[in-house]
Amino acid sequence: MAGTDQAQPCQGTMSSAISNAVVRLLAEYTGRGPTKARTHISDDLIAVVLQGTLTKGELSLVRDGKTDLVMQSRKAYQDTMKEDLVAAVEEITGRTVLAFLSDNHLDPDIAVESFVLVPEERGDGRVDGGDADA
Repeated sequence: MAGTDQAQPCQGTMSSAISNAVVRLLAEYTGRGPTKARTHISDDLIAVVLQGTLTKGELSLVRDGKTDLVMQSRKAYQDTMKEDLVAAVEEITGRTVLAFLSDNHLDPDIAVESFVLVPEERGDGRVDGGDADA
C-alpha cells in the first residue's frame, strides 16, 4: 500500500456523526439539544436540519411575542458555537469549511446549520465545484 491516508467514513456514517456532533454542541451551549436532527450532504454543501431546538424559556418568550429577543439570542449562540461546529465538521469530513451559515425559524421550531466546503480537486488537477459563475 502506497498511501497513509485514512479512509473517510461512508456518507451515512458521516451524516450520523455530523448530526450527533451538532446535537451535542447545541446541548452543551444552550443546555438542551434538539429533538430531531438530520444531515444532508451534497458535494460541497452540508446542511443539518434541526427540530425542537428552543428551550422552555425561549418558548415562553415566543408565546409572549418576544420573537426578536429569541432570534437575537439564537444568533448569539450560533456566533459563539461557530468555531466548534466548524471544527467538528472538518474533523469528521476531513475537509475544510469555507463558510458557515446558520438560521432559525420559530414556528415551527426549525433551525439549519449549513457548511460550505472548499471544493475538492479532481484527478485532472481541476477543481470540482459545480456550476460556473453567472
